[in-house]
Amino acid sequence: MKKKFLAVIIFLASAAAIVAQPEYKKHFGMAGDFSRMGFGARGIGMGNSMSAVITGNLVSYYNPALSAFQQNNSFQTSYTFLSFDRHLNFLSFTRRFDFYSVKDSAAENPKPRSSAGISAGIINAGVTDIQGYDNHGFKTEVLSTSENQFFLGLANRFSEKLSLGLSVKFYYYKLYEKITSTGLGFDLGALYRFNENINFSFVLADVNSKYKWDSAPVYEQSGTNIEDKFPILRKFGVSYFNQSLGLLSAIEFESSNTGFSFIRFGVEYNLIENLFMRGGVDRISINTNDYPVRPAAGFSYSKPFGDISIGIDYAFMLEPYSSSDRHVIGLNVLF
Repeated sequence: MKKKFLAVIIFLASAAAIVAQPEYKKHFGMAGDFSRMGFGARGIGMGNSMSAVITGNLVSYYNPALSAFQQNNSFQTSYTFLSFDRHLNFLSFTRRFDFYSVKDSAAENPKPRSSAGISAGIINAGVTDIQGYDNHGFKTEVLSTSENQFFLGLANRFSEKLSLGLSVKFYYYKLYEKITSTGLGFDLGALYRFNENINFSFVLADVNSKYKWDSAPVYEQSGTNIEDKFPILRKFGVSYFNQSLGLLSAIEFESSNTGFSFIRFGVEYNLIENLFMRGGVDRISINTNDYPVRPAAGFSYSKPFGDISIGIDYAFMLEPYSSSDRHVIGLNVLF
């Protein structure tokens, strides 16, 4: 009986997780789509154009080189409200380490010789309440899927202008009982500070990321082995931050080995003390009209409690071909 469920769950899980598009062209139907939806309310609210942003709460998801610029220790967690019984959750911790020379450490206001950063996190996605049916059309058990990315990013700031980083990403996908898959991928990132206001970034993402499927546990001798590769992404970003105006803007160009290219951009404005408003647009396609843009907006408000600052994040993003749009609620703690 278990064999009869497998085709049903593969079809339903794939359809719900990707959210039926008019055409499944290369880029959109490839493995790991959940990992390309963004990370947290701040990033999603700015259209995911975050690879060159070095202010505020940072996470190596967007660029492994960013964690060397984190101010204080940062803890973030978010929950996303999605249609079709899907879920998408985020959890991360980022910390910077400063290194001083003996001479500098003795100064009244020591300046670090270099800085390093570490960023670790989890992305959890899946589909619940998938109704199983037997080959006669009768309902059976309720099924679910779980897809996860665990990442660890390390960065080093080699000078005032240049930071380089590496992220290691481990994937675990539980599709159906004994049908599971794991994968290991890497992100490489660079951040260059042109001046106090302008930054440039480059990221090469999902190198070697893939799933390997073996259906033998269900189909036994009739089972097959399939390799499902993630698209390799190349991202170039620019950010501009005007501290006196409290205005941050960013733009990013992304291309992949599937032949698809996108532009995304976002802005963040410090309206009043501890209140930030955001807006952006994700996935403005350059070479196809089959994929609509995804506008986004959001805000953050934080309140200090001694040496700890606790904040609430929210983001809204339009989700095409879905019965409802994406809502992200998050909590961030600086300490």
